[in-house]
Amino acid sequence: MKLGVNIDHIATLRNARGQDNPNLIRALKVCQEAKIDTLTVHLREDRRHIKDKDLFELQKNSKIPINLEMALTEEMLKIASKINPKFICIVPEKRNEITTEGGLNLNKISQAKLKKLLKICRKKNIQLSAFINPTKKMINLAKNLGFDTVELHTGNLDKKIIRKSTINQINEMIEYAHFRKLIVNVGHGLNFKNISFIKKRKYVDTVHVGHFIISEAIFISLIKTIRTFRNLIKK
Repeated sequence: MKLGVNIDHIATLRNARGQDNPNLIRALKVCQEAKIDTLTVHLREDRRHIKDKDLFELQKNSKIPINLEMALTEEMLKIASKINPKFICIVPEKRNEITTEGGLNLNKISQAKLKKLLKICRKKNIQLSAFINPTKKMINLAKNLGFDTVELHTGNLDKKIIRKSTINQINEMIEYAHFRKLIVNVGHGLNFKNISFIKKRKYVDTVHVGHFIISEAIFISLIKTIRTFRNLIKK
């Protein structure tokens, strides 16, 4: 499996002060040094973390393939047509949600907008994905609508109580999507513990992780940062 890292919440931290620290290009360089496989950014309609300028600067400077998460709207279609990410993933959006809540309902998306996006993706050789719940119905719809890839929502693995049936369903749907000849990614709520529940790894192309990696990185490096600053003030 390959690893994709979402850096949205580095932008969230930056935006809290309205300045340029932490800097996303610096984050990009760290990700490149760590040899991740894909860099994910979600350009939300409300621009709560990643801004348009960030997207273009990351695309310009990145040696890592960019995975652009976006809603299927006219505004995002125009932006997608201007840049050339390696991947685009269509996700659901609600302005009042804290994070993405479940997968995209493919029954309710605009067919006209999807056709426009498919045209853009084919012209620019962009791999198009849908972020969906792990069900046969959604997988079959994704295949029939022309998606190359599905990213199966794994948020139910990030619960206090995780049922065996939930683990089984996710793994069964990973295998089923592979059987339907779709490229299979997984993402949302994954961490050091629950990644072990992904058993059908041979069928998974990329694991996408964001919030957990950024959160854990704070604590892994916090002691080093404090000690560095303490040494500076002792001089």
